[in-house]
This record gives sequence, C-alpha cells and structure tokens, in this order.
Amino acid sequence: MADKISIDWNTIETIFLDMDGTLLDLHYDNHFWLEHVPTHYAKKHQLSLDDAKAQLKTHYNDFSGTLNWYNLDHWSEQLDMDIPTLKLETAQRIKVRENVEQFLNFLQRQQKHIILLTNAHPKTITIKFQHTTIEHYFDQIITSHDIGLAKEQAGFWDRLHQRIDFKIENSLFIDDSLDVLRAAKQHNIAYLLAIHQPDSQQGVVDTKEFTAVECFTQLL
Repeated sequence: MADKISIDWNTIETIFLDMDGTLLDLHYDNHFWLEHVPTHYAKKHQLSLDDAKAQLKTHYNDFSGTLNWYNLDHWSEQLDMDIPTLKLETAQRIKVRENVEQFLNFLQRQQKHIILLTNAHPKTITIKFQHTTIEHYFDQIITSHDIGLAKEQAGFWDRLHQRIDFKIENSLFIDDSLDVLRAAKQHNIAYLLAIHQPDSQQGVVDTKEFTAVECFTQLL
C-alpha cells in the first residue's frame, strides 16, 4: 500500500485538478494519438503504419506545448480528418482512475472549491463527460482554451487569476505534467502533486522534485 501523503486540509480552500492522466487514465489519449490516428492517417494517405507515425510525430512536435496541440479543430484541419468522430470510436477506453470518485466525494464533504483545470479542448471534455460520472463534482470547469494559453505557458496563471479569485497560499494543484507543475510552481501555488503512473498501460514516471500520487486514497 502506498504511503499516506500528509496534507493539512484545513489550510486548503481551492483544489485545481487536471483531467487526462490525473483523474482519467492517460491510456485512452495515448492510444488515440499514437495508434488510432496513425492507423487512419496511413489508410488515408496509403502509407505504412510506421511512415504514418513518423509523419505525425513531426506534426505533433511542431505544436507541442502550445494551445494548438490540444485543439481538436486544429488537428481536424491540419490532418483533414474528423478528429472528434475518431475520438468517439475509441471512447470505450475512457476510464476514471481508481479511487478518484472517493477522493472527489471527500473534497465535497470538506466543502472545498473543486476546479477542473485542463488543457483539453471543449469537445474532448464533452466526450469524456459522456463516458464518465465525474462532471457533477466540479464547482467550475476551466479549459486553457478559455484562458488563451496552455497551462505550461508563461502567463497562464496570471490570466487565470484575472478570471477567478483564489489564494495561491491556500491552493492545491494536481497534474501529471512536470512542465505544467513547474509553471504553477513559478506562480507560487502552495501545494503541488504529480501522478505516479498517468497511463495504466505504461511504466511509472520519474516526477523529479514533485511528490507523486500513486493512489488517491493516499490523500484521504
């Protein structure tokens, strides 16, 4: 059993939670972008799967870390493919991580302000919520597309602060991306946690300077 992560819940008012790789298993997204899209791209352009993956990797790298990387409309246009429809084809892989709802229930009972803070495109959020039962736990749902910057980009937290009122010294943020967590650290968000294994089908990750959540019961 994973060791308990000590948190003084009396000092925390606002909890910012990432979605993909944090509350939801990242396997769905990794499979979609690294297997499902390349398979359709290969058929469309009469390529081998390996060639399709190589071409797409170049496309992906061009926009990594920017808002467009998360924008389904951008990729539909770039690849001339209906990305939202393709996402629905693999929706059975969307899974809430173990004990996430138990954790969200705990936060509600503690009367914390629970905010979903995600880079996901609004169309992605709609698809995820159609296949999970977590939407009702959130007091607010904020996507980086509302802010105009990806969470890892400089200025994101300043813009977020202009949009909503929260105290950095009383906020907890949980995310699976080290770049995103480091941007939050630069903004002096007081409590930061990473994720031990964002994709259940891949190995654990080295979360460097951040304490990692292996199981959400560690926080209860």
